[in-house]
Amino acid sequence: MRKQKRVEDSRTENTYLIMPKHINGYGRLFGGILLQWIDEVAGIVAHRHAGSIVTTACVDNLNFKAGAYLGDTVVLIGRMTYVGKTSMEVRVDTYAEDADGTRRMINRAYEVLVALDENDKKIEVPGLIVETEAQRAEWIGGEKRYELRKQRRKEGF
Repeated sequence: MRKQKRVEDSRTENTYLIMPKHINGYGRLFGGILLQWIDEVAGIVAHRHAGSIVTTACVDNLNFKAGAYLGDTVVLIGRMTYVGKTSMEVRVDTYAEDADGTRRMINRAYEVLVALDENDKKIEVPGLIVETEAQRAEWIGGEKRYELRKQRRKEGF
């Protein structure tokens, strides 16, 4: 029987301060910087779950909801949503945090990562234990996104 881990076992939260080097020509957080931070958080979540080397297979969904600006604190929270045999789907929510601790969502992303051995061969990952209704809803959404990704691959996307 395959080992299993809980969603909370790999949950990751990272915090960044937006500095001048992170700003684009319009005075907002540069999307490429945010994508880098999202990929880092997703990689940590997947590594914690798989206990092995991981690599990003795809950024499945990336929704910019609002801007973030110089001096803002940005908080990224990553959690496992769905696992297959060798792949894992990670959701990363990004918030801009005000001085009083109030958070406003600025981005939601889903990434798929694959576990690898030392020879870059895919390896099986632990199953995922879902314990709450929210986690079950994410799992069901993950199953649907998995099927959509399979269909897109068949169609050449």
